[in-house]
Amino acid sequence: MVGWQLSGTYGTASGVVRWDRFGNPEGEPLVLLHGTPFSSLVWRDVGRALAAHHQVYVWDMPGYGCSERAEGQDLSLAAMGRVFAGLLGHWNLTDPLVVAHDSGGAVALGAHLLHGAGYRRLALVDAVSLPPWGSAFSRLVGEHAHVFEQLPLPVHAALVREYVGSASGPGLTPAVLDALTAPWLGEEGRAAFHRQLVQRLDDRRYTDVMQDRYGTIDLPVLVCCGEQDTWVPPARGRELASRIPGARLRVLPGAGHLAPVDAAAELATALFAFLHDVHDPHPPNDLTRP
Repeated sequence: MVGWQLSGTYGTASGVVRWDRFGNPEGEPLVLLHGTPFSSLVWRDVGRALAAHHQVYVWDMPGYGCSERAEGQDLSLAAMGRVFAGLLGHWNLTDPLVVAHDSGGAVALGAHLLHGAGYRRLALVDAVSLPPWGSAFSRLVGEHAHVFEQLPLPVHAALVREYVGSASGPGLTPAVLDALTAPWLGEEGRAAFHRQLVQRLDDRRYTDVMQDRYGTIDLPVLVCCGEQDTWVPPARGRELASRIPGARLRVLPGAGHLAPVDAAAELATALFAFLHDVHDPHPPNDLTRP
């Protein structure tokens, strides 16, 4: 995935964050959040599609992508919520548009509900928000990381590729799969991969604390979910939309959990319509209230 580089840095208690911005400097700021075990790279196509009308901000969470990865980092969702709230201040952004994928959804929700971060509109894509969430594989590795970290590197690489690939509905191209798994390979990558999955085991308490507050969200919200998502099934998206006053639900046919990659054109269209409050060209039965 040539051409995706993050040139900015921001120091946090959880490590140095790499970030960047691109697009229309006169456009309304739009912040994109990735999830686990991914990076800002999942937003490559959608971000570029929206860049004509927005100044797009992307970042890799500590422990992910090209941000700092080190032993002892606090990579919990609670910590990431604090990091994101601080990053918005670093960027001098007040009430930006925010789009968040997977555990990035929990981070965006936490920054808003627990740390007072303001958004003008919020879109949650395949979002971690309600239990149960996460794959059986991630739980297994997290619970037995001391065993999995002893696997030979080629076996580890094969498991990571299978795991990341399972997030897609139609399947990932070799180039995209290579790019998404690259941060987790080698000795350093293997250690970082296990580190973040171990810390995710305790994060269910974080979403448990927040879920009773979803009814207090007072801003336009769009919930998107892949029709074939097996990590966060569409039923979770429907329930999330039902808990947020006035939230709209958009199900993306054929997409799995990696909707920003599986259905980039459809998702970009839905996001543009929502962010600009214009008519969505899809039939009403694709865009409905829960």
